[in-house]
This record gives sequence, C-alpha cells and structure tokens, in this order.
Amino acid sequence: MMPSSLASFAQLRPLLLLCGTPLLAGLLLMLGAGDAVAQDTPTLDSGDTAWMLTSTALVLMMTVPGLAMFYGGLVRKKNVLTICMQVFTICCFVTLSWMIVGYSIAFSGEGPYVGDLNRMFLNGMTKDGLWGTIPESVFMMFQMTFAIITPALITGAFADRMKFSALIWFTGLWSILVYPVVAHWVWGSGGWVGPAGLGALDFAGGTVVHINSGIAGLVCAVVLGRRSGYGHENMAPHNLTLSVIGAGMLWVGWFGFNAGSAVAANGTAGMAMTVTQIATAAAAISWLLVEWGKLGKPSVLGVLSGAVAGLVAITPASGFVDPMGALIIGLIAGVVCFFASTSLKHALGYDDALDVFGIHGVGGITGALLTGVFAAEAIGGTPGVIEGNMAVMKAQIVGVLATIVWSGAVSFVLLKVIDVFIGLRVDAETERDSLDLALHGETVQ
Repeated sequence: MMPSSLASFAQLRPLLLLCGTPLLAGLLLMLGAGDAVAQDTPTLDSGDTAWMLTSTALVLMMTVPGLAMFYGGLVRKKNVLTICMQVFTICCFVTLSWMIVGYSIAFSGEGPYVGDLNRMFLNGMTKDGLWGTIPESVFMMFQMTFAIITPALITGAFADRMKFSALIWFTGLWSILVYPVVAHWVWGSGGWVGPAGLGALDFAGGTVVHINSGIAGLVCAVVLGRRSGYGHENMAPHNLTLSVIGAGMLWVGWFGFNAGSAVAANGTAGMAMTVTQIATAAAAISWLLVEWGKLGKPSVLGVLSGAVAGLVAITPASGFVDPMGALIIGLIAGVVCFFASTSLKHALGYDDALDVFGIHGVGGITGALLTGVFAAEAIGGTPGVIEGNMAVMKAQIVGVLATIVWSGAVSFVLLKVIDVFIGLRVDAETERDSLDLALHGETVQ
C-alpha cells in the first residue's frame, strides 16, 4: 500500500537510494509533495458556511431594523421617519456601491494603500469560488454588511438638520473614497496597517468601522453646526422603548459582527462571542454607575449608551483577548465614553446629536489601544504578542491616527464640495417644523 503523506515518503527515500533507485525515490517524493499540496487546497466547510450565513444576517439586522429603531427612538418625534429613511436608504445605496466598486477596492490586489479594480461588479465571482472554507459570495456579503452599517452610524451625528439629497451624495462618495480604503489598509492583502504591514490588530472593525464613522460624524457635526435651539429647547428622545428594542437588536447582532469575523465556526468565534457579552455588560454597568453618582439617577438612555460603548470597544479586541481583558476593556470604555459624550462634548461645544463620536469614535479608539495592552497570544493574538507589548501598541497608535486623518480629511472635503453645489442643511423653517413632512411628505401621528 502506497504511503499517503510527504513524511512517509521522506522516510523511505534513504532506503530507496541505498537500493540504487534514486530516480524512483525522487518520483515518489514528488508524488508525496503533490498529495500534500492537494491536502492544503481549500475546500468548502458546511459548518463554517452555515455560521457565516447566519452572521451575515445578524449584522444586516443591526442596521435594518436595529440601528433605524435605536436612532428613531432617540430623535424628536417630528424627525423619526427622516432618520429611519436615511438608515434604510444607506443600506440600499451602499449595497450597490459595494457590489460595483467597494469590494474590489477593499479586497482585491496586494497594494499597501488601495486595492485594484479587477473585481468591479463582482467580476469573476462564481457560486463555487471560495474564500478560505466558505463561498466567496458569502464573504463578500458579510463584508458588505460592515460597509453598510458604517456610514449609517454617521447619520446620528447630523440628525435633524441635513438635506436628504446631501446625504445621498455624501454617503455615495464616502462609501467609495473612505470606507473601502481603510478596510484595505487593515484587512486587505498587503494593507500597510494590518498583518502584512505594521501588524496592527483589528479583529472586527474597531478602526475600520467605529473610528472611521466616529471621526466622520464629528466632522459632520462641526461643519453643519448646531441644531436650531440646541441648549435651549427640549431635544430629549421621543420614544426610548423603541431605542431599547433597537439596542437589543444591536447587541444580539453584534455576535455576528464579532464572532463572525473569525470567518469560521471555531474556538476563536466562541471566545469572541464570550468576550463580547462580558465587555458589553461591564460597560453598561460602569456607565450606569458613573451617571448615577454624577447625576443622581441611572437612566435607560445611559445603560443603552453604555452597552453600545462596550460593544464598540471590544470589537477590535474580540479575537485577541481573554475574558478578564474583556472585563477591564468594558469597564474602562463605559467610563471614558460617558465623559466623552457629556463633559467633552459640552466643553468643546459641538452638537453631535446622538453621540456618534463620543461612543463610536472614542469607544473605537479606546478599544483599539487597549487591544494592544490586553492581546493574549493564547487566545489567537499574533505570535509574540504579549500583554503590554510596545511594538503592538505602536502599530495600534499609527493605525488609529491614520484612520482619523483620512476619514476626517476626506469627510471634510466632501462636505464642503457638496455644500457648494447643493447645500448641506435644510432651511430654518423645515428644521423648526418637521423634516419628515418637508422632505418626505409623511409624519408620525
């Protein structure tokens, strides 16, 4: 019976040489090597595929209806349909931009800064094509859901005041010029920030999704200016029950977001799910306690915001930290994001309506940096990574700064150009009365 492994042939080769059959030994060695290569050829794994199909659906649920409901409850009643319309429309537009060019920019080519355009319109994708052990179509769809939710998050920063036409132009251009570029830096083959470059760790999108959207949100809030009546009128959420349901969908969907980023049904996915739950709960409690001590009462809005802050902060770390690291990250994130969304915002005077920067921007930065502190090799960190590794921390800092600069600069330019041609902000009468009625001809009774 012919041995099946390369090691078996290597052991037989000296004996064959002694028997005077070097040619046969070489032939057998080549056959063994070919067999080994065949064993390394990627094959479809039905378990991995089933998990990734589920994860993709979970992440899409985070945007529609999760984020739409979460944001919808946080705005004033007169603008609830507008924010839902923005989130839903972004889902549709980014689906098309990702299919046309975004996926190709992010995941084709091996350049350090940007992918090539060989996969435009998903050129070359077939039902049998694989990405590791799952169909490439499933990987593309999973990544599409990330591309969708990132600009959708930004809408919370400029709630109640941006024109719908301006939103369309900004989202369309941002989803081509910003998101897929940063995704290529961090996750693309040859990307200068990720494993092929600096070695920065971002398991599920702390940099690509949250810092990216948080910085863009801050720029939008500053460029558009404050809402009319900000600081004087009551702008409290109109329906926190709706926001509780939306936040719950975000929490559940985040398991697909983080655990799905393992791109396999394995131990890494299981640990990512575990640390996500721990960090989320820890951040919700730490925010609640700080708010209780500072303001005298714990609020529903506070515990929801803390939970989202924990989800954000654990995102880059979820594949690299153990449960104790997740606990600490969550506790820190709740406190840091509370002060960023209250004291820092008030001190600097910008009107980030739904605290996109305070939670996603600051939470993403916090999580990215703490990933460098708590990454544990035993959980799946890069070989050589240990707690407090300064080389990893340096890579994390550079990755954070690069994302801040690119997202901030491009967002600013896009907003200014759009303002020149069609204007960014609705008129004062529309803002005072109702964006729902003026922009979409509908209203909530």
